[in-house]
Amino acid sequence: MPDKKLITRRQAIVAGLASASALVLPGCSEDLPPTYGHLLRMGDNFTYRAQRLLLPTQHPVREYARSEISSIPAIGTTDPGDTSHPAYTEELGGAYAQLRDGGFADWRLSVEGSVARPGLWSVADLQRLPRKTQITRHTCEEGWTAIAEWNGALLKDVLEACGVLPSARFVNFSAYDGWEDSIDMWDATHPQSFLAYGMNGRDLPVPHGAPVRLRVATQMGYKSMKFLRRMVITDEFVDPGLSGNIQNGWSWYAGI
Repeated sequence: MPDKKLITRRQAIVAGLASASALVLPGCSEDLPPTYGHLLRMGDNFTYRAQRLLLPTQHPVREYARSEISSIPAIGTTDPGDTSHPAYTEELGGAYAQLRDGGFADWRLSVEGSVARPGLWSVADLQRLPRKTQITRHTCEEGWTAIAEWNGALLKDVLEACGVLPSARFVNFSAYDGWEDSIDMWDATHPQSFLAYGMNGRDLPVPHGAPVRLRVATQMGYKSMKFLRRMVITDEFVDPGLSGNIQNGWSWYAGI
């Protein structure tokens, strides 16, 4: 039986890179999510640090022609208000069903935390901001990709309207399917990060996150959270536990 204290060459490399990252980017460990000593999570943090060091400007990802739009499947939760879904809860699922049945007229996105002007945003409020349209590729962690047109408001514009404070470093999102996630201020202010309320020329459909979803073109698809209900801006990283990525084995940072 092999000695459990031995580690593989791959693990040693990951651990070494993670340690090296502390040298190449000193002083920013407080900006990173916890690894809980997990070697792969250390590797995630190295990737995050390396990209921020080597790509100091917010380069856009490729945008496509309308003729290149493809079909895009809806995976994961396709309706938080579906009582037959294993993750359904009366608190969130029931609330979503009521909003859905009312055509989302009463939907509001709560914006809280390190902002001068917290408040509630309706779809109409978002539509009053400059409209952003992009045709980008959605890259799924399951191995498939698709190209779609997304319409919405720049997340940067929403943050500016709310008066995000200089101390703010993370934007945290909560959804009606019970999931929670976050991105750093770098990705939140990227010119291709926005709150999408339209898809392929129509209102965003329920299976794809109606009425509003996050769209982060610079990261893997699972970072573009669907069914948004709350956005909290914080000065420090918040680990949502079993409602989020890290403790479920997913990378917090999934840059592409």
